[in-house]
Amino acid sequence: SLIEPATRGDPESALKWTCKSTRRLSQELKQQGHSIGPTSVRALLHLLDYSLQANRKTREGIDHPDRDDQFFYINENVKKFLRSQQPAISVDTKKKEIVGDFSNAGREYRKKGSPLETRMHDFIDKTLGKAIPYGVYDIESNEGWVTIGIDHDTARFAANSIRRWWMEMGQNRFPRATRLLITADAGGSNGWRTRLWKVALQELANELEMNVTVCHFPPGTSKWNKIEHRLFSFITQNWRGKPLYDLETIVNLISNTTTEAGLTVKSAIDNTQYEKGIKVSNGELAAVAIRPHEFHGEWNYTIRKKKK
Repeated sequence: SLIEPATRGDPESALKWTCKSTRRLSQELKQQGHSIGPTSVRALLHLLDYSLQANRKTREGIDHPDRDDQFFYINENVKKFLRSQQPAISVDTKKKEIVGDFSNAGREYRKKGSPLETRMHDFIDKTLGKAIPYGVYDIESNEGWVTIGIDHDTARFAANSIRRWWMEMGQNRFPRATRLLITADAGGSNGWRTRLWKVALQELANELEMNVTVCHFPPGTSKWNKIEHRLFSFITQNWRGKPLYDLETIVNLISNTTTEAGLTVKSAIDNTQYEKGIKVSNGELAAVAIRPHEFHGEWNYTIRKKKK
């Protein structure tokens, strides 16, 4: 696809945008034998839910010189896995949400003069706390899984969310899987610098008895992660204007998120207490059976399962 590797999304909106101009896209299409001008390209982009976007402060850092090459590397790996009927997933932590009868952005239809009453100030209720949604999006099946954490967003929480997706959804969809591809942001609990992430993935690879390949998006490009505009944006739309009274409400709203394209989502609460600040020694890291790829091995690597 001329667009997919260079497509960006907003987790608060279902619209997508591309960094390629309509003139450049029409030129590339003409090179492939299609007679089409920029105006027609613009009309087709609108049909595909792409929009014209003004500048917005969403960049997380300076563009890496190999940014575009990494996009294409991720895209090629995803296609390779899917051709072999192996699972490819996109993962990320959604914005933390305050739990309780607090106002949620947006509006919904209700009888005139009977709006939902919510608290005046968004001070965290210590009893209810915050919800930490960690999402797993199955790129091939258009299915999502969201674990609702109540403690800390750590690497073990991330790995456990992937494990639960596999147990609840993945293994039924891919019964002959021997490999798993994970596309993830460069930072956060599943960041490429996080030692505990690699240790947790080794444990996951051993348990699931499959090799795990990870491709990270370059720094400053998290909005290109498919989960942002294929899953999180629709969850945000579904609970817009609805107070997130408790964890069960959050799970129900997420699980009832659907789209015309057939998106289905499952969700569950993770009551585990995850310890922050776990230090991974050099010896523990050396025990991880990791194989860096030739192209940017810090971003792209495979962790091989170990025999029991």
